[in-house]
Amino acid sequence: MNLVRPKKNLGQHFLKDREIARKVASSLGAKECDSVLEIGPGTGVLTEYLVKRNFPDFRVIEIDNESVHYLREKFPAMEYIIRGDFLRMDLEDFFSGNVCITGNFPYNISSQILFRVLEYRNKVTEVCGMFQKEVAERICSPPGSRVYGILSVLLQAYYHTEYLFTVPGEVFSPPPKVNSGVVRLVRNDVKELEVNETLFRQVVKAAFSQRRKKLRNSIRSAFALRSEDCPLFDLRPEQLSVNMFADLTKWIEENRVV
Repeated sequence: MNLVRPKKNLGQHFLKDREIARKVASSLGAKECDSVLEIGPGTGVLTEYLVKRNFPDFRVIEIDNESVHYLREKFPAMEYIIRGDFLRMDLEDFFSGNVCITGNFPYNISSQILFRVLEYRNKVTEVCGMFQKEVAERICSPPGSRVYGILSVLLQAYYHTEYLFTVPGEVFSPPPKVNSGVVRLVRNDVKELEVNETLFRQVVKAAFSQRRKKLRNSIRSAFALRSEDCPLFDLRPEQLSVNMFADLTKWIEENRVV
């Protein structure tokens, strides 16, 4: 069986610690989901423990041809090894029911993966996997934290987020220069926000575009307003909870000039 060379352009850092792989695999709740999808299995160290859980429908998606050939040799009984790019994948074409997503996510596209998950938030019931520690902390950080930002608000609007454990760089080949963090996101009961969801995302992104300034400055730069008499304008974006951002969105919708 040919070994897989990690490729820098794909952000590949292959997990080699089997105990960490076991912990990640066992951390996936996989409740209320019909299928499990692993993104970027690489050499299949995590895959091996996911296979042992005997999910009714388990699939992997891998962009690297070398990895795909390796995985097909290593797991000959696996029916679904998809050669492709998750960021271009239409989940509706592959899965009729709900999906849980897991993986040791490539650092260079981890935020893009999460924004893609948000597009399919009513299909993806859980995400459990490994991110760069900085991103993992941002996902789970509460209002008031220095790393609380766009990802925090948008993900926490639709998911319960939990930071599970930290993973040192030396358990990967090649070792990254930073630590990783394993997080679990479980879909909450919010089917839709009680505001214009497109505007909500615009407001959150505008607010954090000038995160050191009060909201009055960033919101005024992004939207033409009939009034500036908003009680939240004297706060900075990291001080607002998801519900407060929803309130801000309602106020902007009522007071913007369109």
